[in-house]
Amino acid sequence: MTFYHIDAFTDTLFAGNPAAVCPLESWLPEALMRQIAAENNLSETAFFVPRAGAAGHYDIRWFTPAAEIALCGHATVASAHVLWAHQGVRAEQLVFHSQSGPLPVQRAADGRITLDFPARPPQLLAVHPTGLTDGLRATPLDVLAANSVVAVFGSAAEVQALKPNFARLLDVDYHGVIATAPGPAGIDFVSRYFGPRVGVNEDPVTGSAHSILIPYWAARLGKMELRARQISPRGGDLWCRLRGDRVDIGGYAVTYAVGELRVA
Repeated sequence: MTFYHIDAFTDTLFAGNPAAVCPLESWLPEALMRQIAAENNLSETAFFVPRAGAAGHYDIRWFTPAAEIALCGHATVASAHVLWAHQGVRAEQLVFHSQSGPLPVQRAADGRITLDFPARPPQLLAVHPTGLTDGLRATPLDVLAANSVVAVFGSAAEVQALKPNFARLLDVDYHGVIATAPGPAGIDFVSRYFGPRVGVNEDPVTGSAHSILIPYWAARLGKMELRARQISPRGGDLWCRLRGDRVDIGGYAVTYAVGELRVA
């Protein structure tokens, strides 16, 4: 079975977020997909199959090394890149059908791939979740939550300096923890994402987290189009737009490796 190792939300190798992509003709047993994702040991492995009679439509599932997840940005960018760069697909729009509903994906002339994701505005929490402050080893200015916690800091330097206690972050009863702050010149906001509960201590670039961050920063900054940077050690750049109850999340992707899995 052919698989692809793609760096997403970057236009250069060894940056952005690496994802494994496994195009299938029909679904493998779920236990095998989980084993493949654990063996790949990347933050996500995406599997997709074409929908019969619906050109450009695919069913998609994403697995971390430890769990299946309902929404993933970078592995969707990577899957679209595989279809356009390696599978001979010519249509400029694809639709991936997922646990989170249909996810249209478009390609611009310069190769930028844009995801159309549901917006998930976070709500302010009056009480910090158990384990958050100890886990981050820092006290945020505000704490909000959707399916993940959003810890808001005053500067990018504070977010960059975080050295979390991941064992303590396991006590935070949410999917993950997003640390965010205003960005430097030319960047509207920065973030880091910590997900020890799903087997990923720090995700290099988290597209799905921006479905939470975009509504927050759009409201705070009073602008619908934003530039974002995830300041993990690998780093990644995202072009963002709020459109009512949807968000656009754009970025580039490059192929690192094409290989063959021998799992039969």
